[in-house]
Amino acid sequence: MVESREAARMVEAVYRTDSRRVLATLIRLLGGDFDLAEEALHEAFAAAAQRWPEDGIPANPRAWLVSTGRFKAIDNLRRRARFNASLVQIAAELDAESEIDPGTSEQDQAEEAGMEDDRLRLIFTCCHPALAPDAQVAMTLR
Repeated sequence: MVESREAARMVEAVYRTDSRRVLATLIRLLGGDFDLAEEALHEAFAAAAQRWPEDGIPANPRAWLVSTGRFKAIDNLRRRARFNASLVQIAAELDAESEIDPGTSEQDQAEEAGMEDDRLRLIFTCCHPALAPDAQVAMTLR
């Protein structure tokens, strides 16, 4: 176990000296996706700030950061793939719900108004800042 101040100084020093190299390596490994690589870099440094005080500073911090960043990016890509796959299902469910029968009663019209509120709530949910902008647009338009 390393003292937390020493580990924090080490993370800061590695960030200053090696962050550009780690980023360049991640960009290469991730096929030129700058945004994904930058996000993975920051997640790797966040993991280092959390793990290094507990586990100690690794023998090769730069390699540890590249490896951790790569795994974080893979996790992110898998999460996106699952999310994008669920978009088709959500869109199909919304399309099925949006079909309106011309001979609806007042009660059905009241339920329809409630569904409109649900749609508005769904649109705001789709625009949540935690979602990628591409996903926000696709979900909102669906």
